[in-house]
Amino acid sequence: MAEKNQHANGYTRKDEESATMQSDELKRKKRIKLAIYIAIFAVFQVIVITVFGLVVMRAKSPKLRLSNNIEFQNLNIVNSGSSSPSFDMNFSAQVRVKNSNFGPYKFDNATAVFTYGGATVGQVIIPKGKAGLKSTKKINVIVSLSSSQLPNTADLGTELASGTLTLSSTAKMTGKVELMLIMKKKKSANMNCTITIDVNQKKLRSLECK
Repeated sequence: MAEKNQHANGYTRKDEESATMQSDELKRKKRIKLAIYIAIFAVFQVIVITVFGLVVMRAKSPKLRLSNNIEFQNLNIVNSGSSSPSFDMNFSAQVRVKNSNFGPYKFDNATAVFTYGGATVGQVIIPKGKAGLKSTKKINVIVSLSSSQLPNTADLGTELASGTLTLSSTAKMTGKVELMLIMKKKKSANMNCTITIDVNQKKLRSLECK
């Protein structure tokens, strides 16, 4: 009987040792899994924060452009047959402020200057306003231009004789982009457009902005 008890006790100890080893192995595997999950979560957090910083919290400069839906109310041309070629015109135009940021862009008053051959022939005020997040603000303006202040009209007469009139328009807009209601970053928008007018048809021929 004593020998049987010794055998039984031996088996019991082996079973207990085996159970302990299995328990330790399970705990070790759980710790490894937990460490893996924590590492994956940390990497995910880093990726999220990086993307958030590069995409969401990065303020981009808005784009300021003239649209090509210019409509002339008045266009008076004196061509090269005259000793003093000239032009006077009024037209409606649309200025667009494109904001690609994840926050609104609030801008101040700006002045769009129109030139011919480097000389100013008119200007228009772009009133202050706000372009919402990921949206384009459209502003309608009336522009009045005249060649009366040009120092030299020789080139103007030659161009008008060809049936075209080429003007330039530039502007600089300043404002602030508001991100996540907590950050405000100063950003400016620049406009540089070339306008080609068909003086015979009295309509816009082309408009290029950059």
